[in-house]
Amino acid sequence: MRFRVARNIVLLAASLLFYTWGEGDYVIILLVSITVNHFLARALSTPNTRLLLVGVAINLLILGWYKYAGFLSSLAGFSQWNVPSLPLGISFFTFQAISYLIDVNRQQAKPGDSLITSALYISSFPQLIAGPIVRYKEVFEQIMERRESLSQFALGVNFFVIGMAQKVLIANLMGETADAAFNSPATDLNIAGAWLGIIAYSLQIFFDFAGYSNMALGLGHMLGFKFPPNFNTPYSAQSITQFWRRWHMTLSAWFRDYLYIPLGGNRFGSMRTILHLWIVFVLCGFWHGAAWTFIFWGAWHGFFLSIERLWLSNALEKLWQPFRHIYLLLAVFLGWVLFRADSMTHALQYYAALFGFNNNVDSVIPFLESGRFIWMLILALFLSTSLPKQLLARFMALPMLRLNETSALYNITYILLISMLLILSIFSLVGSSYNPFIYFRF
Repeated sequence: MRFRVARNIVLLAASLLFYTWGEGDYVIILLVSITVNHFLARALSTPNTRLLLVGVAINLLILGWYKYAGFLSSLAGFSQWNVPSLPLGISFFTFQAISYLIDVNRQQAKPGDSLITSALYISSFPQLIAGPIVRYKEVFEQIMERRESLSQFALGVNFFVIGMAQKVLIANLMGETADAAFNSPATDLNIAGAWLGIIAYSLQIFFDFAGYSNMALGLGHMLGFKFPPNFNTPYSAQSITQFWRRWHMTLSAWFRDYLYIPLGGNRFGSMRTILHLWIVFVLCGFWHGAAWTFIFWGAWHGFFLSIERLWLSNALEKLWQPFRHIYLLLAVFLGWVLFRADSMTHALQYYAALFGFNNNVDSVIPFLESGRFIWMLILALFLSTSLPKQLLARFMALPMLRLNETSALYNITYILLISMLLILSIFSLVGSSYNPFIYFRF
């Protein structure tokens, strides 16, 4: 008992120090959220719908003040509003706090036995600033009682190194080209440059977010936690419906369980289902950022989910598989234009460049001539699919090799690969000043 409490105190102290290191005085907001939600959860051990609504409203008001006050004030005509800066990770720890209250009120989990327990859940540093969004009912038993092992620690190291390589070796390089495209006047881009920019950004955001998620999973394993996975080769999907079952899975599940199903889900006919989908995905876009571009990005996905629900899914099933895949990639990649653009005007200008309305010949993107970038682009496209897993499984199944996860050759090869990725990632971090955190504004 004392050991459990002691290690939770150490981990909590490390988490708060980590957050304070990056955000300074904004740690007070995190502490307020922890304290308020702890006592609300204790009160909700006896279900109380009104109190739950009060608790959800408090969390949304805190999030709304720091994330949406500027956007809403500009809509009201207050252009001189002094917009507060956005606390790091507030979208993630607010959603975790809300799930804490709902899970307790639904009797799906018991509230933390102490403020330390609640604080550790909300502020746990491995996934505090960029997810995955971990729900209280998934980890409260691990907070109360968890066991570490050498094999679990080793698995955590593997996850962490792979995630760091995804972020540092792939996402950062893709980000340089994406920034070159989106930071240039869209009217100066030709078709090749515009498509290269959006493909690069699509790969950047995937490997950046998947990389952070894998690092969080890795740190969790090292500390005795098993966090839920967040990505499952989403670009291998063949519909937008499938895509959202594979992309940011913890966020999709959060919106499904705490918004879509309470609204009525698909229980009231097709038109109500479509309305629910639109509500969920417009709010999903707004959760990502306080700008019209994010709202329209959410509406974009709501539109495709709606038409797939009505008739397109049946039509897609009759198509040749590569065509279904092309449809998915076009829908997702074109949607990322809204996600990345600085404004709706910028997005429309970028769409014009994508479809050749600029009549430009020269591209402003110098990386197109970089051999390193081209090879990494090909590798990134390959690694973003399910092909590597399929090929590895077939390779290990070859009779002459007879490889499995317990064979010496497999383990030696895996250790060498992980070590090489770690060394390359460290060299890349040391040798480059470009290391953006693209989820800071979310």
